[in-house]
Amino acid sequence: MRVILVNLIIYLTYLSASFANEVNIFSARHYDSDVQLYEKFSAKTGIRVNVVSGKSGALEKRIIEEGIDSEADLYITADAGRLGAFETYLQGGLTSATIKSVVPSNFRTSKWTGIAKRARIIYFSPERVSDSELSDLTYESLADPKWKGRFVIRSSNNIYNQSLVASLIKNNGKSKTAEWCEKIVDNMARFPKGNDRAQILAVAAGEADIAGVNTYYLALMLSGKKGPEQQAAAKKIKPFFPNQNDRGTHMNISGVGLIKGAPNKQNAIRLVEFLLSEEAQKHIVNNTFEYPMIKGVSPHPLIVSMGLDFKQDLKTNVANYGKKQSEALEIMTSAGWK
Repeated sequence: MRVILVNLIIYLTYLSASFANEVNIFSARHYDSDVQLYEKFSAKTGIRVNVVSGKSGALEKRIIEEGIDSEADLYITADAGRLGAFETYLQGGLTSATIKSVVPSNFRTSKWTGIAKRARIIYFSPERVSDSELSDLTYESLADPKWKGRFVIRSSNNIYNQSLVASLIKNNGKSKTAEWCEKIVDNMARFPKGNDRAQILAVAAGEADIAGVNTYYLALMLSGKKGPEQQAAAKKIKPFFPNQNDRGTHMNISGVGLIKGAPNKQNAIRLVEFLLSEEAQKHIVNNTFEYPMIKGVSPHPLIVSMGLDFKQDLKTNVANYGKKQSEALEIMTSAGWK
Protein backbone atom coordinates (compact mmCIF):
# COMPACT_ATOMS: atom_id res chain seq x y z
CA MET A 1 0.00 0.00 0.00
CA ARG A 2 2.83 2.36 0.92
CA VAL A 3 4.63 1.60 -2.36
CA ILE A 4 1.45 2.36 -4.30
CA LEU A 5 1.01 5.65 -2.43
CA VAL A 6 4.62 6.68 -3.08
CA ASN A 7 4.30 5.82 -6.76
CA LEU A 8 1.07 7.82 -6.95
CA ILE A 9 2.75 10.86 -5.41
CA ILE A 10 5.64 10.57 -7.86
CA TYR A 11 3.23 10.25 -10.78
CA LEU A 12 1.16 13.27 -9.69
CA THR A 13 4.31 15.32 -9.19
CA TYR A 14 5.50 14.39 -12.68
CA LEU A 15 2.08 15.12 -14.14
CA SER A 16 1.94 18.53 -12.44
CA ALA A 17 5.43 19.41 -13.67
CA SER A 18 4.60 18.40 -17.24
CA PHE A 19 1.51 20.60 -17.28
CA ALA A 20 3.43 23.49 -15.75
CA ASN A 21 6.08 23.30 -18.44
CA GLU A 22 3.98 25.10 -21.05
CA VAL A 23 2.36 28.42 -21.86
CA ASN A 24 -0.82 28.96 -23.88
CA ILE A 25 -1.12 31.94 -26.21
CA PHE A 26 -4.29 33.23 -27.84
CA SER A 27 -2.91 35.33 -30.67
CA ALA A 28 -4.58 37.70 -33.14
CA ARG A 29 -1.22 38.30 -34.81
CA HIS A 30 -0.88 36.22 -37.96
CA TYR A 31 2.85 36.13 -38.55
CA ASP A 32 4.83 32.95 -39.19
CA SER A 33 7.75 34.87 -37.71
CA ASP A 34 5.97 34.92 -34.34
CA VAL A 35 5.84 31.13 -34.33
CA GLN A 36 9.57 31.06 -35.07
CA LEU A 37 10.08 33.31 -32.07
CA TYR A 38 8.10 31.00 -29.79
CA GLU A 39 10.24 28.10 -31.00
CA LYS A 40 13.35 30.03 -29.97
CA PHE A 41 11.83 30.60 -26.52
CA SER A 42 11.07 26.88 -26.15
CA ALA A 43 14.60 25.94 -27.19
CA LYS A 44 16.04 28.29 -24.56
CA THR A 45 13.73 27.42 -21.67
CA GLY A 46 12.21 24.01 -22.34
CA ILE A 47 8.76 25.60 -21.98
CA ARG A 48 6.36 24.46 -24.70
CA VAL A 49 4.37 27.24 -26.38
CA ASN A 50 0.85 26.36 -27.52
CA VAL A 51 -0.77 28.87 -29.87
CA VAL A 52 -4.44 29.39 -30.69
CA SER A 53 -4.74 31.84 -33.60
CA GLY A 54 -7.78 33.79 -34.72
CA LYS A 55 -9.35 37.19 -35.08
CA SER A 56 -9.37 39.32 -31.96
CA GLY A 57 -13.16 39.30 -31.54
CA ALA A 58 -13.41 35.51 -31.79
CA LEU A 59 -10.54 34.96 -29.38
CA GLU A 60 -11.98 37.37 -26.84
CA LYS A 61 -15.39 35.72 -27.10
CA ARG A 62 -13.85 32.30 -26.48
CA ILE A 63 -11.89 33.49 -23.45
CA ILE A 64 -15.04 35.07 -21.99
CA GLU A 65 -17.21 32.02 -22.64
CA GLU A 66 -14.68 29.57 -21.21
CA GLY A 67 -14.24 31.68 -18.07
CA ILE A 68 -12.40 29.87 -15.28
CA ASP A 69 -12.07 26.81 -17.53
CA SER A 70 -9.99 28.72 -20.07
CA GLU A 71 -6.44 27.48 -20.59
CA ALA A 72 -5.36 30.83 -22.03
CA ASP A 73 -2.34 32.44 -20.38
CA LEU A 74 -1.62 35.32 -22.76
CA TYR A 75 -3.67 37.32 -25.25
CA ILE A 76 -1.57 38.89 -28.01
CA THR A 77 -3.14 41.43 -30.33
CA ALA A 78 -2.62 44.66 -32.23
CA ASP A 79 -3.65 47.98 -30.68
CA ALA A 80 -3.77 49.27 -27.12
CA GLY A 81 -7.47 50.00 -27.62
CA ARG A 82 -8.26 46.29 -27.87
CA LEU A 83 -6.23 45.41 -24.78
CA GLY A 84 -7.73 48.29 -22.83
CA ALA A 85 -11.28 47.33 -23.73
CA PHE A 86 -10.55 43.74 -22.65
CA GLU A 87 -8.98 44.62 -19.29
CA THR A 88 -11.85 43.09 -17.29
CA TYR A 89 -10.59 39.68 -18.35
CA LEU A 90 -6.94 40.38 -17.65
CA GLN A 91 -5.01 40.28 -14.38
CA GLY A 92 -2.07 42.14 -12.93
CA GLY A 93 1.35 40.56 -12.95
CA LEU A 94 3.30 42.09 -15.81
CA THR A 95 5.29 44.15 -13.33
CA SER A 96 8.61 42.38 -13.20
CA ALA A 97 11.77 44.45 -12.99
CA THR A 98 12.68 43.35 -16.52
CA ILE A 99 9.40 44.55 -18.04
CA LYS A 100 9.36 47.84 -16.13
CA SER A 101 12.96 48.61 -17.02
CA VAL A 102 12.56 48.31 -20.79
CA VAL A 103 8.96 49.39 -21.52
CA PRO A 104 8.13 53.09 -20.98
CA SER A 105 5.25 53.53 -18.54
CA ASN A 106 2.96 55.09 -21.17
CA PHE A 107 3.09 51.85 -23.20
CA ARG A 108 2.07 49.42 -20.46
CA THR A 109 -0.15 48.69 -17.45
CA SER A 110 0.16 45.95 -14.84
CA LYS A 111 -2.19 43.80 -16.98
CA TRP A 112 -0.74 44.30 -20.46
CA THR A 113 2.31 45.69 -22.15
CA GLY A 114 3.42 46.76 -25.58
CA ILE A 115 5.91 44.51 -27.35
CA ALA A 116 6.30 46.64 -30.50
CA LYS A 117 5.27 50.11 -31.64
CA ARG A 118 3.80 51.67 -34.76
CA ALA A 119 2.94 55.22 -35.77
CA ARG A 120 -0.26 56.27 -37.56
CA ILE A 121 0.96 58.93 -39.94
CA ILE A 122 0.11 60.75 -43.16
CA TYR A 123 1.25 59.50 -46.54
CA PHE A 124 1.08 61.96 -49.42
CA SER A 125 1.63 62.35 -53.13
CA PRO A 126 4.70 64.55 -53.67
CA GLU A 127 3.32 65.43 -57.11
CA ARG A 128 0.10 66.95 -55.73
CA VAL A 129 0.98 68.08 -52.21
CA SER A 130 3.39 70.96 -51.68
CA ASP A 131 5.87 71.44 -48.86
CA SER A 132 3.97 74.54 -47.75
CA GLU A 133 0.76 72.52 -47.38
CA LEU A 134 2.56 70.02 -45.18
CA SER A 135 4.28 72.63 -43.06
CA ASP A 136 3.34 72.14 -39.40
CA LEU A 137 0.68 69.56 -40.32
CA THR A 138 -1.14 68.10 -37.32
CA TYR A 139 -3.92 65.55 -36.95
CA GLU A 140 -6.07 68.49 -35.93
CA SER A 141 -5.28 70.45 -39.10
CA LEU A 142 -6.49 67.59 -41.30
CA ALA A 143 -9.88 69.22 -40.69
CA ASP A 144 -8.76 72.29 -42.68
CA PRO A 145 -11.00 72.91 -45.75
CA LYS A 146 -7.91 72.88 -47.99
CA TRP A 147 -8.01 69.07 -47.71
CA LYS A 148 -11.62 68.80 -48.90
CA GLY A 149 -11.95 65.87 -51.29
CA ARG A 150 -8.30 64.96 -50.87
CA PHE A 151 -8.14 62.67 -47.81
CA VAL A 152 -8.70 58.91 -47.42
CA ILE A 153 -8.74 56.72 -44.33
CA ARG A 154 -10.30 53.49 -43.15
CA SER A 155 -13.78 53.10 -41.67
CA SER A 156 -14.91 54.05 -38.18
CA ASN A 157 -15.08 50.39 -37.11
CA ASN A 158 -11.32 50.10 -37.57
CA ILE A 159 -9.58 49.91 -34.19
CA TYR A 160 -6.58 51.96 -35.38
CA ASN A 161 -8.86 54.88 -36.19
CA GLN A 162 -10.81 54.49 -32.96
CA SER A 163 -7.57 54.73 -31.01
CA LEU A 164 -6.45 57.79 -32.99
CA VAL A 165 -9.74 59.54 -32.25
CA ALA A 166 -9.54 58.42 -28.61
CA SER A 167 -6.14 60.10 -28.36
CA LEU A 168 -7.64 63.30 -29.76
CA ILE A 169 -10.44 63.15 -27.19
CA LYS A 170 -7.84 62.78 -24.44
CA ASN A 171 -5.83 65.76 -25.72
CA ASN A 172 -8.55 68.09 -27.04
CA GLY A 173 -11.80 67.04 -25.37
CA LYS A 174 -14.87 65.27 -26.72
CA SER A 175 -16.65 68.37 -28.06
CA LYS A 176 -13.73 69.62 -30.15
CA THR A 177 -13.01 66.12 -31.41
CA ALA A 178 -16.64 65.70 -32.45
CA GLU A 179 -16.34 68.87 -34.55
CA TRP A 180 -13.08 67.54 -35.96
CA CYS A 181 -14.73 64.27 -37.01
CA GLU A 182 -17.45 66.13 -38.90
CA LYS A 183 -14.86 68.16 -40.81
CA ILE A 184 -12.78 65.04 -41.52
CA VAL A 185 -15.83 63.40 -43.10
CA ASP A 186 -16.32 66.53 -45.24
CA ASN A 187 -12.71 66.27 -46.41
CA MET A 188 -12.88 62.62 -47.44
CA ALA A 189 -12.28 61.90 -51.12
CA ARG A 190 -14.62 58.88 -50.88
CA PHE A 191 -16.50 56.82 -48.34
CA PRO A 192 -14.01 54.76 -46.32
CA LYS A 193 -13.27 51.33 -47.74
CA GLY A 194 -10.50 48.77 -47.67
CA ASN A 195 -7.51 48.26 -45.42
CA ASP A 196 -4.55 50.58 -44.85
CA ARG A 197 -2.84 49.43 -48.03
CA ALA A 198 -5.98 50.36 -49.96
CA GLN A 199 -5.56 53.96 -48.76
CA ILE A 200 -1.97 54.03 -50.04
CA LEU A 201 -3.11 52.62 -53.38
CA ALA A 202 -5.78 55.32 -53.60
CA VAL A 203 -3.18 58.08 -53.23
CA ALA A 204 -0.86 56.41 -55.72
CA ALA A 205 -3.73 56.15 -58.22
CA GLY A 206 -4.66 59.82 -57.83
CA GLU A 207 -7.99 59.19 -56.08
CA ALA A 208 -6.74 61.21 -53.10
CA ASP A 209 -3.72 63.29 -52.15
CA ILE A 210 -3.16 62.20 -48.55
CA ALA A 211 -3.99 59.17 -46.43
CA GLY A 212 -3.96 58.18 -42.75
CA VAL A 213 -2.05 54.88 -42.49
CA ASN A 214 0.12 52.89 -40.06
CA THR A 215 3.83 53.04 -40.87
CA TYR A 216 4.46 49.33 -41.35
CA TYR A 217 2.02 49.02 -44.26
CA LEU A 218 4.14 51.13 -46.59
CA ALA A 219 7.25 49.14 -45.67
CA LEU A 220 5.37 45.91 -46.33
CA MET A 221 4.45 47.16 -49.79
CA LEU A 222 7.94 48.47 -50.52
CA SER A 223 9.41 45.09 -49.54
CA GLY A 224 7.69 43.47 -52.51
CA LYS A 225 5.90 40.93 -50.31
CA LYS A 226 2.55 42.16 -51.66
CA GLY A 227 3.60 41.99 -55.29
CA PRO A 228 5.24 44.29 -57.84
CA GLU A 229 2.14 46.43 -58.44
CA GLN A 230 1.83 47.41 -54.77
CA GLN A 231 5.58 47.91 -54.57
CA ALA A 232 5.42 50.33 -57.52
CA ALA A 233 2.47 52.17 -55.97
CA ALA A 234 4.30 52.54 -52.65
CA LYS A 235 7.22 54.19 -54.39
CA LYS A 236 4.92 56.99 -55.56
CA ILE A 237 4.14 58.32 -52.09
CA LYS A 238 6.06 59.69 -49.13
CA PRO A 239 5.58 59.77 -45.34
CA PHE A 240 4.89 62.75 -43.11
CA PHE A 241 4.92 62.63 -39.30
CA PRO A 242 2.29 65.02 -37.84
CA ASN A 243 2.37 67.16 -34.69
CA GLN A 244 6.12 67.64 -34.60
CA ASN A 245 5.79 71.05 -32.95
CA ASP A 246 3.61 69.92 -30.06
CA ARG A 247 2.94 66.49 -28.47
CA GLY A 248 4.37 64.41 -31.34
CA THR A 249 3.13 61.72 -33.70
CA HIS A 250 0.41 59.32 -32.55
CA MET A 251 1.91 56.03 -31.38
CA ASN A 252 0.27 52.67 -30.80
CA ILE A 253 1.39 49.15 -29.99
CA SER A 254 1.17 45.47 -30.59
CA GLY A 255 0.76 44.12 -27.10
CA VAL A 256 0.24 41.18 -24.81
CA GLY A 257 -2.15 40.80 -21.88
CA LEU A 258 -2.07 38.35 -18.97
CA ILE A 259 -5.35 36.44 -18.82
CA LYS A 260 -7.20 36.31 -15.52
CA GLY A 261 -6.80 32.84 -14.05
CA ALA A 262 -3.86 31.98 -16.32
CA PRO A 263 -2.85 28.40 -15.39
CA ASN A 264 0.82 29.04 -16.28
CA LYS A 265 1.29 32.58 -15.02
CA GLN A 266 5.01 32.43 -14.29
CA ASN A 267 5.79 30.84 -17.65
CA ALA A 268 3.67 33.51 -19.30
CA ILE A 269 5.66 36.27 -17.60
CA ARG A 270 8.90 34.62 -18.71
CA LEU A 271 7.67 34.61 -22.29
CA VAL A 272 6.73 38.29 -22.15
CA GLU A 273 10.19 39.09 -20.79
CA PHE A 274 11.70 37.12 -23.68
CA LEU A 275 9.61 39.05 -26.23
CA LEU A 276 11.17 42.22 -24.82
CA SER A 277 14.74 40.92 -25.10
CA GLU A 278 17.13 42.31 -27.70
CA GLU A 279 17.12 39.04 -29.62
CA ALA A 280 13.33 38.88 -29.85
CA GLN A 281 12.92 42.58 -30.61
CA LYS A 282 15.30 42.32 -33.57
CA HIS A 283 13.35 39.33 -34.84
CA ILE A 284 10.01 41.15 -34.50
CA VAL A 285 10.93 44.42 -36.21
CA ASN A 286 12.77 42.75 -39.08
CA ASN A 287 9.74 40.61 -39.90
CA THR A 288 6.76 42.88 -39.15
CA PHE A 289 8.23 46.33 -39.96
CA GLU A 290 7.15 47.68 -36.56
CA TYR A 291 9.25 49.87 -34.29
CA PRO A 292 11.04 48.15 -31.39
CA MET A 293 9.66 48.64 -27.92
CA ILE A 294 13.06 48.67 -26.27
CA LYS A 295 16.05 50.95 -26.79
CA GLY A 296 19.14 49.88 -28.67
CA VAL A 297 17.39 47.98 -31.48
CA SER A 298 17.14 49.40 -34.99
CA PRO A 299 13.95 48.98 -37.05
CA HIS A 300 13.97 47.33 -40.46
CA PRO A 301 15.93 49.36 -43.07
CA LEU A 302 12.69 50.21 -44.92
CA ILE A 303 11.37 51.83 -41.74
CA VAL A 304 14.71 53.53 -41.12
CA SER A 305 14.50 55.05 -44.61
CA MET A 306 11.34 56.92 -43.57
CA GLY A 307 13.32 58.67 -40.85
CA LEU A 308 13.82 57.97 -37.16
CA ASP A 309 14.27 61.50 -35.89
CA PHE A 310 10.55 62.26 -35.60
CA LYS A 311 9.03 63.24 -32.27
CA GLN A 312 6.82 60.49 -30.83
CA ASP A 313 3.82 61.26 -28.67
CA LEU A 314 5.08 60.04 -25.30
CA LYS A 315 2.67 62.31 -23.45
CA THR A 316 -0.53 60.42 -24.21
CA ASN A 317 -0.69 57.14 -22.30
CA VAL A 318 -1.96 54.48 -24.70
CA ALA A 319 -4.19 53.12 -21.91
CA ASN A 320 -6.50 56.01 -22.80
CA TYR A 321 -7.30 54.40 -26.14
CA GLY A 322 -9.37 51.71 -24.45
CA LYS A 323 -10.87 54.10 -21.91
CA LYS A 324 -12.03 56.53 -24.61
CA GLN A 325 -12.93 53.91 -27.22
CA SER A 326 -16.72 54.00 -26.84
CA GLU A 327 -16.74 57.81 -26.93
CA ALA A 328 -14.56 57.75 -30.04
CA LEU A 329 -16.86 55.37 -31.91
CA GLU A 330 -19.90 57.35 -30.83
CA ILE A 331 -18.71 60.66 -32.26
CA MET A 332 -17.27 59.06 -35.40
CA THR A 333 -20.56 57.41 -36.32
CA SER A 334 -22.53 60.51 -35.34
CA ALA A 335 -20.37 62.51 -37.78
CA GLY A 336 -21.22 60.11 -40.61
CA TRP A 337 -17.83 58.40 -40.61
CA LYS A 338 -18.88 55.15 -42.25
